[in-house]
Amino acid sequence: MGKKLFVGNLPFSATEQVLSDTFAQCGAVESVKIITDRDTGRSKGFAFVEMSSDAEAADAISKFNGADYEGRPMTVSEARPMAPRENRGGGGGFRDRGGFGGGGGGGGGHRGRR
Repeated sequence: MGKKLFVGNLPFSATEQVLSDTFAQCGAVESVKIITDRDTGRSKGFAFVEMSSDAEAADAISKFNGADYEGRPMTVSEARPMAPRENRGGGGGFRDRGGFGGGGGGGGGHRGRR
């Protein structure tokens, strides 16, 4: 079991300090990171908590998975490595570079064609 935990179904009012204090009941908390939307800065409703040992992480999972946090049952599990992202969209890499033809990456469609 890893030391990094995924904590989901959090209310948007959750703070890193409150999560740190909560998980400290099970041992030393090395880090807490609430994931936010890069455009709005608003919480996405989940976080990652890193405990100092596997035993403390296991204790936190058994104690807090399903536990109430402001009326919501938290989901606490071992964090999994992030899956590699697929390259979505066409072309990529040439957006906002100016030039002819309207949007980079295969955009532009029927401009100037007859």
